[in-house]
Amino acid sequence: MRPPVAPPGWSRWLVPPAALSVHLSIGQAYAWSVFKPPLESALDLSGTQSALPFQLGIVMLGLSAAFGGTLVERNGPRWAMSVALVCFSSGFLIAALGAATSQYWLIVFGYGFVGGIGLGIGYISPVSTLIKWFPDRPGMATGIAIMGFGGGALIASPWSAQMLETFGDDSSGIALAFLVHGLSYAVFMTLGVLLVRVPDVSAGSGAVSSGSAARPAPAGPQVSARQAIRTPQFWCLWVVLCMNVTAGIGILEKAAPMITDFFADTSTPVSASAAAGFVALLSAANMAGRIGWSSASDLVGRKNVYRLYLGAGALMYFLIARFGDDSKPLFIVCALVILSFYGGGFATIPAYLKDLFGTYQVGAIHGRLLTAWSLAGVLGPLIVNWVADRQEEAGKHGPGLYGLSLSIMIGLLVIGFVANELVRPVHARHHISAPKELSDANTADAADAANTADAANTADSAAGK
Repeated sequence: MRPPVAPPGWSRWLVPPAALSVHLSIGQAYAWSVFKPPLESALDLSGTQSALPFQLGIVMLGLSAAFGGTLVERNGPRWAMSVALVCFSSGFLIAALGAATSQYWLIVFGYGFVGGIGLGIGYISPVSTLIKWFPDRPGMATGIAIMGFGGGALIASPWSAQMLETFGDDSSGIALAFLVHGLSYAVFMTLGVLLVRVPDVSAGSGAVSSGSAARPAPAGPQVSARQAIRTPQFWCLWVVLCMNVTAGIGILEKAAPMITDFFADTSTPVSASAAAGFVALLSAANMAGRIGWSSASDLVGRKNVYRLYLGAGALMYFLIARFGDDSKPLFIVCALVILSFYGGGFATIPAYLKDLFGTYQVGAIHGRLLTAWSLAGVLGPLIVNWVADRQEEAGKHGPGLYGLSLSIMIGLLVIGFVANELVRPVHARHHISAPKELSDANTADAADAANTADAANTADSAAGK
């Protein structure tokens, strides 16, 4: 599928809404915790079992982003968004069938495996295109999309809670909520598929001037993706991302039941609707962190801002573990800060990679690094849910369900902090001074654009005759 080229006069400001329509949809994954209590009650599941669809979805997100990046670049954003639409919506429809028939494995397969592929392809689908449209402001453009993914639960969390209240929280009600999600997101993501265009580099569409068909090789040290994974810097950043994501995703996936458990035995218990609102607040913090902290990294440096993510994040977890049930505002503020660091970590890591490895193949390096997200998607929920289940079996309740898991998160963040301190500039032996592949790729891009323009001119001439 050849990506659609923008006609003359096409506004590049139509592309960010196209990206948002996809990222706001797939960002629903961050609202999964709203479905956990109803699923556990309706299908007699443990907390660990009810986390499986979310965990598998994050695993497939990382794997499909890492291994599907080449296909996305080759086939273009419309193809990628279409694949994301089909997979993500189909995942909900399969999950609806699983809930209706009480076949939990169908929910895991549909939402986790099929929907997870849609998450990964959808996550990376607009990024390269946005950079091409906004060479003057690439950070802002990609930040819009990444912010949308972080903010998807702002819409999905209260919407899901309202549907469960209306349809019921039994198997049939959950199935109907999944069905509505699948159909609604299909319609919303279709807007992105129809709107997205790539700039015409041969004719100049406002994104790239007509004289820039062949781009110069990037300045400064450059490292290929193959070489990058052989460097200690790559693996240090892999550990940094994995630890930061594990800490954030653990609390995010369990957010609604966690805040309910913490204050169940107090004079101010948290209702289901208030817990859903808390999930939405976490999503807002996640979204704000992607813009705010990544922008701050331009001023203070990537290593320094990751020191903040990991060091202050450990402190926030300590405060929740020690004083969380004494003060609801303290619990909420600490959780919001943790989730802002979680979102900021995602938005800052591409710039960190660019600083270390250059712009040559940074997208491919980023895709490979996202496998850390796959592992973290399993580790975070597994730690929190497995520990909570074991503590419940031991007769504990309320905050006692989470003390051990919070201590584990502190330890993981300390490991990430040490890994960040070990990051040094990449040794010159890994640099490529004049990447021939990049020049060849630029020449191929220019030739492809010229062929597209020649074909259009030939068609116009034939039509004139």
